[in-house]
Amino acid sequence: MPDKFEDHCWKDIVSGEILEIYKHYQRETYVGKNPALLAIDLYNVVYRGGPKPVAEAAREFPSSCGIHAHNAIKPTEELFALARAKRLPVIYTTTETRKEVKPANVHATNRRSRETKKDDYEIYEAFKPEPGDLVIYKERASGFFGTPIVAHLTRMGIDSLIVCGESTSGCVRASVVDAYSYGFHVVVVEECCFDRSLLSHKVNLFDLHHKYADVMHLDEVKKHLPLEPVRRAV
Repeated sequence: MPDKFEDHCWKDIVSGEILEIYKHYQRETYVGKNPALLAIDLYNVVYRGGPKPVAEAAREFPSSCGIHAHNAIKPTEELFALARAKRLPVIYTTTETRKEVKPANVHATNRRSRETKKDDYEIYEAFKPEPGDLVIYKERASGFFGTPIVAHLTRMGIDSLIVCGESTSGCVRASVVDAYSYGFHVVVVEECCFDRSLLSHKVNLFDLHHKYADVMHLDEVKKHLPLEPVRRAV
């Protein structure tokens, strides 16, 4: 189990000494009985500039995740297709932009504010919400802070969240920690999360995996989901 538990993208940056320190976190990973897909901030602005190195894309588009965002598109499409085939609830988070909420007065991070385009925070075309999906508008990093998401999850009988999106070190991490704190079992799909910094991506996945979530590969998630579509009461 230890080898399988640590068989992830952080293997090239985490030493044997650190793994020894964290060995008490090793356990079996799983997906809960009643999962939902939680897609964190898959909006247009992080894909701006195309599949370029992040440093290059960020010169024109400071919020772009460049090649890291685009590398995650195909596996994330597979994850969405799987969730929809299994009839799992699909929940999105995105940034609050409605003027009446005065979004300019509240920020998710300490980053300097900038001008935004009208469609910056619309969900990227490849992952557009479908009728019946839930979209949560948030003002802080976590999809749980100051939003009604827990009420929705409780109403749907959800006990487990399968998480994808960005950024691993920011809104994904904050949402995962809050979900764990509210008592939900959390799975983070490694290939379907990304960050501007590959180092931040790896370090935060390592930390989340040992403390707050089960980081799983997409193929593992496929094996853990029920064979039959989940049937839920309307």
